[in-house]
Formats: sequence, structure tokens, C-alpha cells
Amino acid sequence: MKPRIAVVGGGWAGLAAAVAAVQRGAQVSLFEMAPTLGGRARSTAPKHPGAPALDNGQHILIGAYSATLDLMRTVGVDPEQVLLRRPLSLVNAHGQGLRLPQGPALIALTRGVLSHPAWTGPERLALLARSGVWALRGFRCDPRLSVAELCRGMAPALRRDLIDPLCVAALNTPADQASAEVFLRVLRDALFSGPGAADLLLPKAPLAELLPHPAQRWLEQHGATITLGQRVEALGALSTADAPGADGIILACSALEAARLTQDIAPTWSREAAAFGYEPIVTVNLQAHGLDGRPLNLAAPMVQLPEHTEAQPNPAQFVFDQGQIQGQPGRFSFVISGAAPWVERGQAATLAAIQAQAEALWPGARLAVESYVAEKRATFRCTPGLHRPAARPDPRLSPRLVVAGDYIEGPYPATLEGAVRSGQAAAHALV
Repeated sequence: MKPRIAVVGGGWAGLAAAVAAVQRGAQVSLFEMAPTLGGRARSTAPKHPGAPALDNGQHILIGAYSATLDLMRTVGVDPEQVLLRRPLSLVNAHGQGLRLPQGPALIALTRGVLSHPAWTGPERLALLARSGVWALRGFRCDPRLSVAELCRGMAPALRRDLIDPLCVAALNTPADQASAEVFLRVLRDALFSGPGAADLLLPKAPLAELLPHPAQRWLEQHGATITLGQRVEALGALSTADAPGADGIILACSALEAARLTQDIAPTWSREAAAFGYEPIVTVNLQAHGLDGRPLNLAAPMVQLPEHTEAQPNPAQFVFDQGQIQGQPGRFSFVISGAAPWVERGQAATLAAIQAQAEALWPGARLAVESYVAEKRATFRCTPGLHRPAARPDPRLSPRLVVAGDYIEGPYPATLEGAVRSGQAAAHALV
């Protein structure tokens, strides 16, 4: 008889868990309290007919996300069709900056660093030397170090052009607050996972088409049941009324929801899950056209923006040209990672600052804000020595209750890959 598995949560961790459980012969029931699947990487319905579907933010994958890419293939998605693959580049609006050529990542990094136009010879050699030391140490360090402390003594240009933007993009936490241990793990995976591991993979399709919708179709075709718009109020109710005879439960909901559901049966674990600090991400989508009405463009699909101007700090660290990525000319996504200060300032102040950034990019352009999306708990704050709860809230419950999510104890920051791997591990533990 097939084991019955209830999955609570339909984000990427829950979908990964459900697919893996079905593959291992389980009868799966998935419950999601939102009206759509996808969690913090989802799409919403367009505001009016003919308008593009809105994602809850601009997401980036990298070539090293092997579990995520394999899961997409399992549910019938060809990553090459829905993702724009480009070698890693951190370039400014003029196309100048770090560009990694194709090939083995370490060789590509060396070539990219040595050809960087804005760094001096000593700065290039110092960066390669520092990277070599990290590699010799196995990309490990004292877990109490921040990224800023790890890079103490590094030239300001290297911090400004490479370390700080990579850190906030990967960990969504400023370098002076971010875990050096996790940052080095991300570098290790990008540099030692084979050719193409450091490549940027930018969604050419709405996030829903990358995994949530195809996974839903795949699960239903394989006999799973999916219930949307229903919040699980208690685990006891779930195991008796909604999924009678459930042999195992996978909590793949948010840390706060998991804390609520386990507060009576695993109070210590519940307190750990509820203790996270969070960092928001804000995405502002706007249209930009020249005075002649033609859509504008950027030097690359993803462009790095300066942190400060003479007048004020800039909010967005990156801007994405959706004309090059999704075939929507004139549409741009300005992304603010580690956005807590701007969320506090409010939407009006943030939009005004983004408008100023866009005007600096395209003087005299016709600009129109399309949408403002603030994901207030986009990721946990990835700080040094952060304690993350284990996948099993209580050893006594281990045969039937496992938690999955990017916040569960593990080596990855809050990424899609971390969520997928955690979901798959939970399914393997139960089935």
C-alpha cells in the first residue's frame, strides 16, 4: 500500500518534496493557503488583459543550481527554453566591468579579473591572491566572520565592484552583516561545480512557468491532490480530517507558519523557527522610452548600478532589461536587495529615488512606473553564526514529521536551490 504523505506549503520546497515523494511511491496531498503555488517565487494574474504576468520580484538562478534544474526537467520544463543563460558579468551601464568568459570557472575568473578595465594591476593580482587563499582553505572560515571582516584590507574598488554586489545578490544581506561562511560556500559551488556553474540564468518566462504550474500539472497527472486557498490550522486536524491516515507530514511552509504549527508539540524548535530576522527585496518595474517613442535598452541583460551619487544613496543595486530577457522592449526591473531602509522610507520615497536612478541612466527619457513589489520577508537575514533549526522538530516525531524550507539547517543561503534541496531531503527521509 502506498504511504500517504501530506505536504503543507506549495512553494518551491513543498513542490520539490511532493514530486520527490511521488517518485518514491507515495500518495501525496498538498495544501497551500495562498490561491496560487510558488511561495516567494510566484507569479500573479495580470492586472488587465494583454498585460504581462507580474512576478513577485526578479529572481536569478546560477548554473550550479543542479537540483533546481533537474526538478524543472522532471516536470517537463526545458531550462534552456525558459532561462536566458549568460556567463557571469557585473557590468555598469556602459558595459564596463567584470565579464567571465565561457569555460571552467576558475580559469574564467582569472581571465575576467585580469581583463577588468577599471582595476589596477596590483588590485587584480591582490584579488586573485585572496581568492587563491580561500580556495586553499577549502572556502571555509571562522563562522563568526562577516563578509566585510573576511575582506578586510581589500581595495575599495574590489569591494565596490565585486564583493558587495555579489554578497547582497546572493545572501540579500549587506556585507558588514552577512555570513562569510555562507558567502564562501556560494563561491565554492560556483567555482568548483564544473563549467557553467557560475553562469547567470535569468527567467525568460513568468516564474509560474518555471516550476509552479508545470509541477502542479505533473503532480495531478501522477495522482496527487492539491488544495489551494486553505490554511492548515493544526497538524492534528490535517492528519485526521484532511488527509486521513497520513503516514508522514512535510511542513514546507514559511518559518512563521511552521513555528505556529509546532508550538505545542515541539516548543523549543518552534521558538527557533520564529526567531529569524528577515530582509525585504523591492522590485520596481517601469517603462523607459526615448523622446522618439522607441524603447530604450541597456548594455547587458543585467546591469550593476552605482551605490551612491553626489546627491544621495541609490536604492537599486541592479537593473534588468526585460527586452533582452523576456522579449518586452522598454520594460526594466530595478531591484533593491537588503531593502529594509527603503521599506522604512515608504513607497513614495523609494519610487522617487528609483525615478532619479532611471533618469541618470537615460537623461531625458520618458519614464512610467508599472509596478512596485515589496516582498517584506523575502529571505532570512544571513548573519554570522546564525542558528537555523533542524529538519526534525522533535526526535520522537521523526518517523512522521519533517520540515523543509530554505531556512532549515544547511549550507545554503535563502535561495531556490536551498529550498528545492531541502524539500527533496524531507521526502527522502519520510518515504
